[in-house]
Amino acid sequence: MTDKELRQLVIDELEFEPSIDAADIGVAAEDGVVTLSGHVADYVQKTAAERAAWRVRGVRGIAQEIEVRLASDKKQNDDEIAQRALSILAWNTAIPSRDLRVQVSRGWVTLSGSVNWNFQRRAAENEVRKLGGVTGVTNNIKLPTEVQARDLKQRIQEALKRHAEIEAGAVHVDVRADGTVRIDGHVDNWSEMQAVERAVWSAPGVRVVEDNLIFH
Repeated sequence: MTDKELRQLVIDELEFEPSIDAADIGVAAEDGVVTLSGHVADYVQKTAAERAAWRVRGVRGIAQEIEVRLASDKKQNDDEIAQRALSILAWNTAIPSRDLRVQVSRGWVTLSGSVNWNFQRRAAENEVRKLGGVTGVTNNIKLPTEVQARDLKQRIQEALKRHAEIEAGAVHVDVRADGTVRIDGHVDNWSEMQAVERAVWSAPGVRVVEDNLIFH
């Protein structure tokens, strides 16, 4: 597939996605790496555009350069965004909101604190992403540092075997004592790569995932 063909496929996918106004999104492609540029009206569209690009066969990497430009009537003060972020985190019973902190600067939200599970860490980020006025999110929420590498590796390997969409034998897992997991090997597509990452993150004690998977 040529760069020109890949670029057109990504453009078509962006225009097909109903949650995105792709009129002001630019697309460039080179050697399987797609660059998304331009601007959208909210952060939800920015993340949706990246997900849409990943769905296109042949995309091996993405440079995300889309800006969020809020209309003047939609802009909100940072203290209002911070208060709404704290409220929406408190409403989600799966998130230990008392252990989290929220900082907002020009609409960009930084989350900090600690939780026990990665699904809680991601849930907090996903909740904040939904808020109007948010231009970006930095997730600095920490996970537990103590982990038994051998036990963690076994749990991850078992999780990979349980997933029908993953060819577990093609994925190699290495776990370090600090909770960092390195995954190597090959997958058939982006969906399988995402499935591997979800399986790895589902194991308690995982703090960092180094994804070195490659496509066939």
